[in-house]
Amino acid sequence: MPEEGAHATPQVRTLLLTDLVDSTGLVERLGDKPAAELFRAHDRLVLALQQRWRGRLIDRSDGLLLIFERPIDGLAFALDYARGLRELGREQGIRQPLLARAGLHVGEVLLWENSADAVQLGAKSLEVEGLAKPLAGRLMALARPGQILLSATAEPLAHRAARELGERGELLVWKPYGRWRFKGIPEAQEIFEVGEAGLAPLRMPAHTPKAWRDLPLWRRPVALAAEAMMVAALAFGGWFLARPQPAIAFAERDWVVVGDLRNLTGDARLDDSLEQAFRISLEQSRHVNVLSDLRVRETLGNMQRKPDTAVDRTLGSEIALRDGARALLLPTVAEVGGRLRVSAEVVDPRTQTTVYAVMADGRGIESALGSIDNVTDQLRGKLGEAMQNVQKTSVPLPNVATPSLDALKAFAVARKVTMTTRDREQALGLYRRALQLDPQFALAHADMADLYSGLGEVAAATAERAKALALPQRLSPQERARIELLQQQHAVPAVYFRQAQEYLALYPDDARTLGRLATNQWHQRNDFHAMEQLYRRTMKPQYARVEVSRYGLAIALLGQERYAEAAVEFQRSRQGGFSGGGEYYARVFDAQGQHAQADKVYLESTAGRNGWQGDAAVVTWIDRGQWQAAAAAATAMAQLPQGDVDALDRLRAQAAVASVDVLSGQASAAVAVRGLLARVATGQAEVDAVYPPASSELRLYAGLLAAWHGDAALVAEALQAVSGSAAVRDYPTLAQLQQVVLAEQERIAGKPAAAVARLRLLAGRDDALVAVHWAMQRAQQATGDTGAAAVQARWLATHRGRAFAESTTTDVLRFFNAAAAAQALRAGDGTVTR
Repeated sequence: MPEEGAHATPQVRTLLLTDLVDSTGLVERLGDKPAAELFRAHDRLVLALQQRWRGRLIDRSDGLLLIFERPIDGLAFALDYARGLRELGREQGIRQPLLARAGLHVGEVLLWENSADAVQLGAKSLEVEGLAKPLAGRLMALARPGQILLSATAEPLAHRAARELGERGELLVWKPYGRWRFKGIPEAQEIFEVGEAGLAPLRMPAHTPKAWRDLPLWRRPVALAAEAMMVAALAFGGWFLARPQPAIAFAERDWVVVGDLRNLTGDARLDDSLEQAFRISLEQSRHVNVLSDLRVRETLGNMQRKPDTAVDRTLGSEIALRDGARALLLPTVAEVGGRLRVSAEVVDPRTQTTVYAVMADGRGIESALGSIDNVTDQLRGKLGEAMQNVQKTSVPLPNVATPSLDALKAFAVARKVTMTTRDREQALGLYRRALQLDPQFALAHADMADLYSGLGEVAAATAERAKALALPQRLSPQERARIELLQQQHAVPAVYFRQAQEYLALYPDDARTLGRLATNQWHQRNDFHAMEQLYRRTMKPQYARVEVSRYGLAIALLGQERYAEAAVEFQRSRQGGFSGGGEYYARVFDAQGQHAQADKVYLESTAGRNGWQGDAAVVTWIDRGQWQAAAAAATAMAQLPQGDVDALDRLRAQAAVASVDVLSGQASAAVAVRGLLARVATGQAEVDAVYPPASSELRLYAGLLAAWHGDAALVAEALQAVSGSAAVRDYPTLAQLQQVVLAEQERIAGKPAAAVARLRLLAGRDDALVAVHWAMQRAQQATGDTGAAAVQARWLATHRGRAFAESTTTDVLRFFNAAAAAQALRAGDGTVTR
């Protein structure tokens, strides 16, 4: 019977029951006196944890019965108790770790105080009864050694409050184990495990005579026997049905977000270096796609967060949901029991719960990179990648990056600088520091090449890529293939495009290569349809710099005279944060004769803050017939200090000057063209070393200008200069341009019919240069076929978008195109819109 202090109504409390594993055997192994000392230390631990987590001890023998007001306090006690037992065992010199089973439940109980007389006679001061008590006991008895099991009522309450445990709470692993039946308890119960990776078993409990899983009928023994027979009959498909599936619905080429690595060691060398190493190691997978650092920073900006905001469980999950990533990975490095532990959790971003965790231990900081490789290999397997693929494509980090943590640290900080402040000198200094620490750090050379390339320093980029490729054993297969492809982009187009398709067949989600291929479809082929399709492939939410790709997509639409669509995409690109480009946005309006609007949108861009300048100014003023302004802009290009421009820019400036002289009908036209040919001859070796087709293209362009001027001798000189040129043979745009100049030579020589025959097939192609249509019009006019000539003139007048967007290696044809299209328009042979 309850004493007079009993509560009349049940109270909801959190109950924790624990049991010290093999306590009797422990006493036998230690002896009475050492065992007594151990248990006194154990009691001090329990008392300290009671006070810390506000628990009340109800009973103690081989185990403990405690009650708490809140589930999170009971869970925190159980976690600290498990860790404390391990430390206690080590302090006492016990070889086997001290482990306890624990069961945590929230339910109604009856509480009453025993009288002072009863307590004096040995009774407990507080009694606890009710169905919640045996259920907590059943959970405790079911648990494996070192395991904490929670009921379905305790788990959500504790889970929601886990943040109160700070960073440790974020590292907890929560695992559901389904419905279980307990002897003496009528209803099936959902059970869960909570623990720390590396300390808790994190395994399904074993069945006992008093607890078993509540399996559906089809999974019970008799049904299983029938199923086994069926599986045997279908054994040929068994390998597929038995294939391990990831606990999260993860398919090949799905995306993951990598959160900020938690460095709990206190060693600053690991702060950035291991996070970068984790990414490099995981990015070797062709099964798992990793959201880039840059994309994560862009998404943080879209969320109105600072780019350097730490990506934790909550923020990482939101990023994953926004960008369509399937999972969040949270890596951690810590010292546990004198060993360096690297671990990673796989988090479901929808629920923010840990699906599973993996880890690897090593001795000392030198083990960190090997442990990261171990962890990422485990993750790839957990996410469904076939182990033979993991083994085949996984190259150890010291081989694909560097064995030097100091070099890796400098490299990681350099990447961060490149993404944030974009300080050229600081980033290059850090990369060079990494190379001083490890002269064979090929990835540092590759990153420097990307930095130079982004700054337009093509020669320096090419040199750094060559240095990286000279260390093939220090590059992953993908990185080596990517660098080789980049080196090929200024070489023979047919080879480049074939290799690009082969590369994308292996790595279809490499957005950088997709974008580069789209750009090269533009510069080397002027295939605006293919360019459009490739840029559309880069518009996935997981890709970085989507607004830059959108700007490229808009150029492709401009090149197809789809002005309204192009304007929409240009505007969306600008609204999305890309303001670096502006000229081609302006050309949408120039192509339609809306020059005031063109000036407005250009001035709003970063490039246009100081008005029309450089080659963009030359094109603008040629198109508008303002020849004095065009001449002034071309002269300004030619007068730039030598150190501010590279060899190609100097020759392009000379081409701009010659273009204005010829196209405006100046008396100095022939002199200007001869000057261009002379400059090309002088600078050929330097410019062709970086841009192999450049000198041939510039010579043919000089021939085109000479043809406009009607100078047969200069046309012949230009053609002779490219005789036998491999670039003309290998580059489709140069081959077209040569045919145009040859046709003009024939027309000037009084053979217009031969010129028409030469150009007929070319003029019917979608990728025909604007110059092809211009030359065809002149040849047809010379044959007296004015109707056919009018068709070509109308094409020129109605394809002003193509005239502005057309591109080649040197981009000098844009001066000529502006004049040819404007001339046709002013002649009244076309309209300005389509």
